[in-house]
Amino acid sequence: MKILYFSKDYTTHDHRFLTALAGRGGDEIFYLRLNNGGRQFEDRALPGNVTVLHWESDKRTPRALKRILKAVQPDVVHAGPLQEVAWLVAKAGFAPLVSMSWGSDLLVTAEESTEMRRKTQFVFEHSAGFVGDCEAVRQKALNFGFDADKMVIFPWGIDLQRFAPKRDDALKSRWGWGEDEFVIYHSRSWEPIYGVEAMAKGFVLAARQRPELRLMMLGGGSMVQRLRGILQQGGVMDKVHFTGQVSQTALPDYYHQADLYVSASLSDGSSVSLMEAMASGLPVLVSDIPGNREWVTEENGWLFAVNDVTAIAEGMLQAVDARAELAAMGMASRKMAEAKANWEENFTLLWEAFERIVKA
Repeated sequence: MKILYFSKDYTTHDHRFLTALAGRGGDEIFYLRLNNGGRQFEDRALPGNVTVLHWESDKRTPRALKRILKAVQPDVVHAGPLQEVAWLVAKAGFAPLVSMSWGSDLLVTAEESTEMRRKTQFVFEHSAGFVGDCEAVRQKALNFGFDADKMVIFPWGIDLQRFAPKRDDALKSRWGWGEDEFVIYHSRSWEPIYGVEAMAKGFVLAARQRPELRLMMLGGGSMVQRLRGILQQGGVMDKVHFTGQVSQTALPDYYHQADLYVSASLSDGSSVSLMEAMASGLPVLVSDIPGNREWVTEENGWLFAVNDVTAIAEGMLQAVDARAELAAMGMASRKMAEAKANWEENFTLLWEAFERIVKA
């Protein structure tokens, strides 16, 4: 089978899909990236047997894509996000197209304007299959009239061997944090969609009451000055460690330093970072949105109302107070990850869908 995988950037998710596709052997896998000069979100190289395609010019138009498709002649194109990437394939008139939602493109962007809704509808009308990662995405696709029998819904999943429970205070010690400190782990991008401002304000309130609280913030984003201002004015900068960008190779070590995972995202499908935290044996404190409700119960964590600063602080304090129970909660997280987030098992559903679509 000849598969063209078309995505916006090169992220951890793209690496995971391309590695799985290329790992089957006997198939030709091509990769086209919408933003050739965009940000690099993944430090690992592509598999050697993936053929990287390039645009002939800076124009990303259906006509330019048609020339690429004519040269490659794939059996199927896998494309997403919907309104930027899959729309180009649909507009170019290629079939069969398997469109894939990246979560917010369908849960948020599709309703931002009449144009975005029309683009989303157009993609669905020209898709032979649709890939989503959670029930909330499935329901939204149904609302657009897409056939449920043509959907493949599965959590993108993670490598359960790489992300596993382990206690390791090496990094904490390097940062000057002792065993008694309670470390909260945050790895979402510093962008409005991830509710980072509310999270920072919640931490300020909680840390004022419990001096042992610490916050580990990975990555970065456009809100860096705003976040630093909140933490500085709150008097808690000495309780926060900014790691910067962390490589995928080193990432599991950071989960091992933490006592609690937190995410205040306004929109999510099945969050990969949430699955990584659960697989690493962490209890979780996350926003009460449909995608998170599929993963969080009273056995493994807490939910709080979106953008509710007070509720975020109360959740952090509740976690500290429940410190003796966190090990059991972490094991409950791990069991759920083992049951639902096994990437190797989940990916077979997508491959089976490719075979059905191409055969049809």
